[in-house]
Amino acid sequence: MDHLLEEIAALVRQAGEIMLSARDIGARTHEKTSAADLVTDYDVAVEAFLKENLPPLVPGSVFCGEEELEYVDPGRGWAFIVDPIDGTTNFVRGLSQSAVSVALARDGRVEYGVVWNPYRDELFTAKRGGGAFLNGAPIHVTERPLSEGIFGMGTAIYRREYIEPTMKVTEQLLRRSCDFRRLGAASLDICCVACGRTDAFFEFSLFPWDYAAASLILTEAGGALCTMEGEPVPIDRRCSVWAANRVNFPILKELEF
Repeated sequence: MDHLLEEIAALVRQAGEIMLSARDIGARTHEKTSAADLVTDYDVAVEAFLKENLPPLVPGSVFCGEEELEYVDPGRGWAFIVDPIDGTTNFVRGLSQSAVSVALARDGRVEYGVVWNPYRDELFTAKRGGGAFLNGAPIHVTERPLSEGIFGMGTAIYRREYIEPTMKVTEQLLRRSCDFRRLGAASLDICCVACGRTDAFFEFSLFPWDYAAASLILTEAGGALCTMEGEPVPIDRRCSVWAANRVNFPILKELEF
């Protein structure tokens, strides 16, 4: 493994230990914008740990985290793009489907990606041009058509205006697939496509920290992603995401929403 990737992964693992040590999470949970949009003291603690320890790995880099109060542009120079706990509602409810997600980008392009689910001890890693790995073993997307496969989806629940298009796309995909899964952590959803557990994934509204690291893991695993409008996925603003293996990627053009 690349030396810098090893260092990032080691810090991500340490951050995940904060999640595993969590106790009485409900009493340390607060609403941000609604009951569906939560933050815990552990989100803040994980981000504080990563903000202190990641930037020194790349002098001059900036830190863009979900819980940061001031916006930091990750599109210039070196930038760490961090979701301290992706799947906070899962974390609060004890569903064990949450992850620490860290991407390192340079001038708007993700160069390193690390996603770790500490509950399953699954570490997804990628360096641009170096392939994608799960706990050190190479991973690759499937060549399975959706007619024989399953897809993942997210509900973009913070943006209620997307409920109707989300359900519309879900119905179209369900009619041409075996089934779907709603896991509640986009980074892990995209990594599931990367390692062949699922064959496509979509969500209508995500932030860069939700998908930045996983996007590189997916593409290095042979998959592809874009917005639901077919545009390149940015790392400096909210957008929709369509992620799939190469067999199913063209299906996006056939969807109505």
